[in-house]
Amino acid sequence: MPMMEMELEGKARKLSSGAMDKISERLSLMDNLYFPRAVQPSAADPSRRKSILLDLLSRDAAVFLERYGPKLTTGELQEFDVLKDDYEINWHLKHLRSVLSPTSQQLKLRSLAVKNRRRAYMDKLVSEGHYFSEDAMREREPYLHHEYVGKFQDPSGRGMARPGERWSETLMRRAEEAVLVAKIRGEQMRLGVDEKEWVGNERLSVEGEEEEEEDGEEEQEEVEDEEEEEEEEEEEEEEEVQDVKEVVEAKADNDVRLASCSSKLPTQDQEGLKDDAKTTSQGRVEGQALSEAEMQDQMDQFTHIMQQKFLSGEDYEHLDYSKIDDDETLDDHWMREANYDAEDRYFSED
Repeated sequence: MPMMEMELEGKARKLSSGAMDKISERLSLMDNLYFPRAVQPSAADPSRRKSILLDLLSRDAAVFLERYGPKLTTGELQEFDVLKDDYEINWHLKHLRSVLSPTSQQLKLRSLAVKNRRRAYMDKLVSEGHYFSEDAMREREPYLHHEYVGKFQDPSGRGMARPGERWSETLMRRAEEAVLVAKIRGEQMRLGVDEKEWVGNERLSVEGEEEEEEDGEEEQEEVEDEEEEEEEEEEEEEEEVQDVKEVVEAKADNDVRLASCSSKLPTQDQEGLKDDAKTTSQGRVEGQALSEAEMQDQMDQFTHIMQQKFLSGEDYEHLDYSKIDDDETLDDHWMREANYDAEDRYFSED
């Protein structure tokens, strides 16, 4: 009798063949399903994938859950309840169900873990020095960089060849720069920014001011030319009057002097008029110049915004957040930081 009970219990603790067949069938049709290196050559054949999965499921359900549990549905997990007396299998079932249907407390713990892991990963990125470098951040957010930093910088420097750079690399970088400038200008157009303030229009603005300055100089020259013509006419009139006077004086045999009858026409100070009419237009309007400390403050603000965007999950186009959020090794980094903080508080209290 005890022998028969043990046999019945053994049969009860096995998954039904129908459930194992359905689970293996569905998983075998998934793309990019993980297989150990030892069976990868066989798994390349679609007809062999199901048999590999079915063999593992019948031999070691705990390993099957560890490897493929996250791919199972709630209904498929219920099929494993017949094996929950096994400690390892039961642990996997509880863990997988907490992921599928977490409690409010589990959600809070998960949220805290995700925040800590992202911050730990961000510290790693900062120490590596590339992801949060100015060039990399500008590539991800060109308009934001322009508003905080770029519009205070000299844009001509970005097109110049850099030390040790090949000519092909310089050309490639210039092409990439043109794409970024186009993105910035597109955002400025979308936001209704004045055309004079569009990136790349600084030169046009300066040229416009130079043209206005040239127009003013031309007008000044015209005024001076008119004044010179008037003075020449006055001089000619004076010469004519002088000639008449000389003729009259000659005919009167020098008896009557007509100097008192001659009219003296008024003259003007040419240099005085030029000085009054002359205008100067010096200095071209350029981008606002900031001190080194002010530029660093602008850069710090921009970097802070970019780090907050990373922590909030807005960099999903550039990073796979699922790999970061599920990386338990990042907890070690956070625990070390927490221990350091605890030690600092302990010694500061003493």
